Amino acid sequence: MARCQITFEVRGESPPGVVFAICGSCKSLGNWDPQCAVILQPEDEAGDVLLWKATVDLPRGDDIEYRYFQGTFLQPQTTDGPCQVIIHKWETHLQPRSITPLEDFSLDDGYFGICDGVESVDIGWLTCQTEIRLRLHFSEKPPVSITKKKFKKSRFRVKLTLEGLEEEGEDDEDEDDRLSPTIQQKMANTLEISVISDSEFQSRHSQPECGYGLQPDRWTEYSILTMEPDNLELIFDFFEEDLSEAVIQGDALPGHVGSACLLSSTIAELGKSCGLLTLPIMNRISRKTIGKVRVDYIIIKPIQGYLCDMQASFCKYWKPRGGLDVGHRGAGNSTTTTKLAKLRENTVASLKNAASHGAAFVEFDVHLSKDHVPIIYHDLTCCIAMKKKDESEPLELFEIAVKELTFAQLQLLKLTHVTALKSKDSQESFKEEENAPSDMQPFPPLQTVLEAIPEDVGFNIEIKWICQQRDGAWDGNLPTYFDMNLFLDIILKTVLIKAGSRRVIFSSFDADICTMVRQKQNKYPILFLTQGKCETYPELMDLRCRTTSIAINFAQFENILGINAHTEELIQTPSMIEEAISKGLVVFCWGDEANDPENRKKLRAYGVHGLVYDRIYDWMPEQPNIFQTEQLERLKKEVPELKSCICPTVSHFSTIGLCRCPTGSVNPRLAESTESF
Repeated sequence: MARCQITFEVRGESPPGVVFAICGSCKSLGNWDPQCAVILQPEDEAGDVLLWKATVDLPRGDDIEYRYFQGTFLQPQTTDGPCQVIIHKWETHLQPRSITPLEDFSLDDGYFGICDGVESVDIGWLTCQTEIRLRLHFSEKPPVSITKKKFKKSRFRVKLTLEGLEEEGEDDEDEDDRLSPTIQQKMANTLEISVISDSEFQSRHSQPECGYGLQPDRWTEYSILTMEPDNLELIFDFFEEDLSEAVIQGDALPGHVGSACLLSSTIAELGKSCGLLTLPIMNRISRKTIGKVRVDYIIIKPIQGYLCDMQASFCKYWKPRGGLDVGHRGAGNSTTTTKLAKLRENTVASLKNAASHGAAFVEFDVHLSKDHVPIIYHDLTCCIAMKKKDESEPLELFEIAVKELTFAQLQLLKLTHVTALKSKDSQESFKEEENAPSDMQPFPPLQTVLEAIPEDVGFNIEIKWICQQRDGAWDGNLPTYFDMNLFLDIILKTVLIKAGSRRVIFSSFDADICTMVRQKQNKYPILFLTQGKCETYPELMDLRCRTTSIAINFAQFENILGINAHTEELIQTPSMIEEAISKGLVVFCWGDEANDPENRKKLRAYGVHGLVYDRIYDWMPEQPNIFQTEQLERLKKEVPELKSCICPTVSHFSTIGLCRCPTGSVNPRLAESTESF
């Protein structure tokens, strides 16, 4: 095959040790694998901006797509293996840059992140590094307790130091060194601090001289990126601050009270992705214990057994449309709401029903069976009946956690919803379960759902996790659950491998789940589910979950797509919708109030992007959804033979290339190329 030599040029700023690289859709550009990307070499230009170049042999006449990214290349783990690549920033335009080379030439692509006048750059995801998050907060109780009388009424500031970090200035290199980037031997450990409250968020910056003051309404979080997660020494220093004085950052250095030391190997030995540690605080002079500090932690690791590529990213992308219809648990709640759905919730039949009535997305809940099969079910527990010798005797029901049953048991046992515990007709509920057709059976596997529902129907996948209420009670009476990294890796891999071109949005009530989904993969967006302040549900323990205001700040802090807020609070305080949208967030809403068509009309007028509600079949006839309609309209513009097509949807010919109308056909590649999120 004839080839052309193309010299790619792009301009951008980059700190020492960080380079620009190009990754694209052909073998010469790595087939979208950043580990096989081509490193660009810098040339000096005026100021801090350098011109980066690389000459690559490309197949002549092929349509090639590509993106630039900023990253650190580390030495391979094996002699013949690829480099390990840490991606700091990458271009995420919906349509990548493209080229069809016909002859040798130089291509000036302007500035990194800007294509056709539009800037679109996102942060990287975890590829080979581990992120440790340490948090101090008042969710349950004050994080710092000092027993010494002298400090009983003191307020404290805290500063975290990562031992082994190179001091500022040690990494400074001569300007000429920027022009000779090399593959690094290892990644330097980094430490950043963030704070979140109802009124503000400050994300990923350096600490004040004596740290931040601890306050009841503030969530303080330290983020450490490292290649050696079990070989770090972390020192918390505590400074006294007079309660009678306002907290002013950067004021006179208060007195140093003591220190606490955390070895990251302690966390590694616990073998948990998240937890709570209590550390002794030692007096700075006598080295005696004077108190303790409670440190909340999570460990975020790359997805095991799956490598994300650079072909597409929708993590921060949202195409403006009116408020989309989202089928709650498919066709609706069939267990606990006032007016129950006619189909069993979270089943293939329920999801198909909502899809056939024009739902843009169907919402459902995912967690794992005991043997780690992702399954669809709302509650963390279900009911099981003991078999009795005398069938005339009433059934005795027992509540059991779904995570204690294997996938085979969930498919074969007679199970029913926990509401049967309070029902007089529990016997009937088991009979209904037994006689239901296969697509009405509970606990369908996630893979089956991905295969059974048309691909042009979006999925809003709620990732279930245990929640603790403010009074200490746990959802489903489950204080422990799966390992969070393992749990998410299984669910995310299933979706990343099986979703195809389907639109997918993740969501979760657990803030750490949202954080991990954002850091572990680079393709799908996530919404932070929040109940805010409402009468329907008890207040949650996690400070980040208590108000819609802090949920908005959390979404900005974690750089996620947006929030899914409770309708009750949005109806009462619609200014929250305006606030979230003004900050660049997407807003969905959920809750029984969304079942009222008048409320949905108001919420659409307020600008809500998606409405999750029950019994979509009560309000909409069988019809194509907005994505199917848009696709057909695009095809009609591009294929003259389709202008007279009266088909309700193109889903019937997008895979076989044939329209049912007598007017003609459409190229299946064209149908695929018109899809967008």
